[in-house]
Amino acid sequence: MATSIIGGLLEQGMPAENIRASDPSREALERLRQLAPIHTSQTNSEAVEDADVVVLSVKPQVMAQAAASIREPLAASGAMAVSIAAGITLASLESALGDDRPIVRCMPNTPALLRAGATALFANAACGPAQRELAEAVLGAVGSVCWVAEESQLDAVTALSGSGPAYFFLFTEAMVNAGEALGLDRDTSTQLAVQTALGSARMAAENDVALEELRRRVTSPGGTTERAVQHFEAAGLRDTVRAAMAAAAERSRELAGELG
Repeated sequence: MATSIIGGLLEQGMPAENIRASDPSREALERLRQLAPIHTSQTNSEAVEDADVVVLSVKPQVMAQAAASIREPLAASGAMAVSIAAGITLASLESALGDDRPIVRCMPNTPALLRAGATALFANAACGPAQRELAEAVLGAVGSVCWVAEESQLDAVTALSGSGPAYFFLFTEAMVNAGEALGLDRDTSTQLAVQTALGSARMAAENDVALEELRRRVTSPGGTTERAVQHFEAAGLRDTVRAAMAAAAERSRELAGELG
């Protein structure tokens, strides 16, 4: 994810000399330098020095260690911290980095790897308008961004967009398998299903039309699509999706408690 954000910032015109990255792995840093001549270091404190914004792109299990390594230099630079670590609450981040530290917690998703991500953000009280705008610019480099009104809503975001790509992969996989069962070969079924998913997503994104209306326009009365939709509805598709996402949100809350 860090590589994607750096790549997106570079594409948007940020000078390479304005970007620093730290990682304990020399190999990882070498891959980053292949993107552009950014400054790299194996020392977190060096990367944070004189920064305006620090993106904490680490696994939740090592967040405490990473935060401890930058607490003092972060305070000296006055930088805002942006955490993309799932399950680490603002309370935990403020305890690790300082109660007065501007911090934004966000939940991106894997399409950010293609600069097509969806990211929701929540800022603590120490963040002002300029810092919120800066956080938008950083995460906007890999896709769309939006703000949630309460931190607890990030659990719903995790269930919707964070885990969402897997739902689409699962449904598309089911379509491919059904196409095979109806007589298509695997490659043809996969091509048609994936392109249908891509085209449908573009129609939803690029039209100022409600999803319900887009679905209605495809569903001719008495036609094949109507018959399929009736089967989905009768099988309780909506209730299944609602229950699955509720389970994902509950697991998000559990993980936050476990990570403390």
